[in-house]
Formats: sequence, structure tokens, C-alpha cells
Amino acid sequence: MSIKEDLVAEEAKQDQGQAAPSKSTPGQKPMLFIILAVFNMLVVVGVGAMIYMGQKKLEHEPKIDDVIKGEKIAQDLEKDSQNAIGKLVPLETFLVNLSGSRGRKLAKINMELEVSNDDVQEEIDQLKPKIRDIIIMILSSKSYAQVSTKDGKDSLRKEIRDQVNLFLTKGKIKRVYFTEFIYS
Repeated sequence: MSIKEDLVAEEAKQDQGQAAPSKSTPGQKPMLFIILAVFNMLVVVGVGAMIYMGQKKLEHEPKIDDVIKGEKIAQDLEKDSQNAIGKLVPLETFLVNLSGSRGRKLAKINMELEVSNDDVQEEIDQLKPKIRDIIIMILSSKSYAQVSTKDGKDSLRKEIRDQVNLFLTKGKIKRVYFTEFIYS
């Protein structure tokens, strides 16, 4: 072999020796770059998903107009239910002396009780003597001045309803209706 060939062989070895270390370093750089790029893309996608979910959540939250419309609908339904009369239970006539009149003022009252369900109606039928007693006690404790006004009658309705509802267990009385109210 000649010197020239030896030199070429040595250069080739050196090139191979230098190429091996230089190949490992550039091979690692693209791999690291790819990993960082994938990680960066995952972060961007995650942030985008969080923003999208936040917008979806805001779309589902009720706006003030929705709340106002819902409240109006609820009020309309309540008015309709107040105007509709449910199941009524009539009571016998009450004839009582009004308080403070020394027997000179009598009140003759007929009333009906609006109940929440049929079970309450049965319970009222079973407890009618007790209910009549409570109502008589309430009526006889009132004076003519207390029950002669509209506000007085409304107060009397509420008091009767509340006192009777205290011992009912199967439902409640919704309203008390006076079908006759006479003083003498």
C-alpha cells in the first residue's frame, strides 16, 4: 500500500470516528425537539379545551331575562291555582254569641274548608266534633268589631285554618270559605 492509500484510509477512519459522535448528538436533538413540540401541543389543546368548557358553562347559566320569565310563569301558575277551588268539605251551621255582647249579638256562620287531598277530607269527617269545638271557641272569642270588617273576616279565616291544621296529619286545609255570615 502506498502512503496515499494509507492517508485516505486514515482520513476515512477519522471521518467515521467523527461521524459517529456527530450523528448521536444531532439524532438526540430532533428527538428532544419532537418531544417538546408534542408537549407544547398538548398544553395548547388543554388550554383550548378549558376555554371551550368555560364558554359552555356560561351558556348554560341562566341569564336575568330567563330568571324573570321563569318567575313570571311561576306567579301565573300560582294565580291559576289560587283561582281554582279544590275539594271542599262543608261544615254545619255555627250559631255563637260574640264576645263582649252579653248575649245580645249572635253570629250565624256557614263555612266550607278547601282541603289538599281526599285523605284530609276523611280525617276531617272523623274529627268533626273536635273541629267544630275549636271553631266555636275561636268564633265566641271574637267581638262584633273584630269580625264585622273585611280584614276581620280574613283574619278569622286564617286563624281557623291555622288552628285546625295544627292537629291534621294527612294533609292541610288550604282555605276557609264563609258561605253565610249573619249578625243579629
